[in-house]
Amino acid sequence: MHGSQNCGTRPIRVLVVEDSREDAELALAELTDDALVHEARVVDDEATYLAALREFAPDIVLSDLSLPGFSGQRALELLRQCDEDLPFIFVSATLGEEAAIAALRNGATDYILKQNPARLASAVRRALAEAAEHRANQRAEAELIRAQRFESLAMLAGGLSHDLRNLLQPLLLAGETLRHRNDDPQLARLGELVRDCGKRGLEMVQSMLSFARGARRAEEVRLGGLMDALGLLLKGSVPRAIRMQMRVDEPELAFAGNHTELQQCMLNLCLNAIQAMPSGGELRIEAEQLKLEAGFFLPGEQMHAGQYLRLGVIDSGQGMSREVLARLFEPFFTTKENGTGLGLLSCQRIVASHGGVMRVDSSPGHGTRFDLYIPLQEMVDIGETGDDSEDLEGLGELVLVVAEAAAELSLLIDTLDAWGYQASASQSGTAALQWVGAHGLPDLVLMDADMNLLTGGRTLAALVEQGYDGAVVMLVRPDAPPNRDDLPPMASLHVLDKPVTTRKLLRTLRLALTGAA
Repeated sequence: MHGSQNCGTRPIRVLVVEDSREDAELALAELTDDALVHEARVVDDEATYLAALREFAPDIVLSDLSLPGFSGQRALELLRQCDEDLPFIFVSATLGEEAAIAALRNGATDYILKQNPARLASAVRRALAEAAEHRANQRAEAELIRAQRFESLAMLAGGLSHDLRNLLQPLLLAGETLRHRNDDPQLARLGELVRDCGKRGLEMVQSMLSFARGARRAEEVRLGGLMDALGLLLKGSVPRAIRMQMRVDEPELAFAGNHTELQQCMLNLCLNAIQAMPSGGELRIEAEQLKLEAGFFLPGEQMHAGQYLRLGVIDSGQGMSREVLARLFEPFFTTKENGTGLGLLSCQRIVASHGGVMRVDSSPGHGTRFDLYIPLQEMVDIGETGDDSEDLEGLGELVLVVAEAAAELSLLIDTLDAWGYQASASQSGTAALQWVGAHGLPDLVLMDADMNLLTGGRTLAALVEQGYDGAVVMLVRPDAPPNRDDLPPMASLHVLDKPVTTRKLLRTLRLALTGAA
């Protein structure tokens, strides 16, 4: 049963609960006369009504009050058990005032008397408009909650990264120092292990910040290397009942991205796929280059036509319902007993930080497909240069080291001493000023900006007042860089994010001293 078609407009789906074919035709004729484009289904018992709710998925229900073996009240009750917002209008010849009020209290949207059908079309329009407005408000409220959760996660990540960076700094400095103990091979190996653990910890901190802020660090990612690493990680995780296939069209393809984060994202999707196939199935991993046009992108996505790398993870598992798909990227939502609800959200953030988009296609019983579209950009080298043969030795320069944390101060002093500098320690800005008053001006000041008693900026200003015009290397928290306006004019000021590696610190010291000479 169809109303007149309106090109470009999806017909509204009207479910009519009515045992009189003539009354149903009259009600739908009112919608047709008012140019309401619709398709309808008429039911007259509970079983077909429930089936229609599932299969027909109506936009609105029109129901008589009394039917043989069934009732409008029962129809309303069943609807509200599965959907609290779908419009429901009683269309009855016997609905008295008290019954109408009771119906509205029980969740009906409106009621129309069959003796006055002219109001039906306007009531349907109003009910659909109110339902659409309510859904929009719900989406806005959900987006607000989502944004608030993101903000909380960002604050948590920022706080944790600060503490973790302070813990990692000794590992990076001590590990590099021990690594160069050529007189004791065992200590050298231990130093290399400590240094590598510190670097890995730093990568984890940066990934956490990337998740919270969407920041991305560029490096060259080779597709073949990425997929080989993924295959090795999955080797012991794929059950025998699952057939895994991997297809990589261009293994030598290289692009700007973050290997660790993309590997983490693909691994997470693959493990989810494996868990969705408890009885076995097929897991396919695909990688291909393709061109995307502007029309491919959805509203709200970053719209940049061009060459993309598509990374696909496809499983033949249980699939997901519309309700689960709607909440898939909601923070802390999970269908797993021990899940965190952050895995897919992390994947989405990683893809977005690469300037890409993420798509998912799934339905119950038909498996799930995730596709990541990563834009292919030219590689810009932002890594550290130099190698082990680089001359980073000091020439006996006098370096004043200022840091409040005793462990950090001690390691910085030991590191500089080991690399040919004369290092003197001050555990506060006040102590540094006293040292200068007693010993004179150093060749370079190495300072932690994160001090409580006398800040880095104020300490520098006081040193300048005492006549210091040499080089300064300042260690800062990435989430709290110093305000340049608060710093005195310096001929040679170099700012390094904490935690800093020994090599980067030594290279910066040589650069600062050379520039200041």
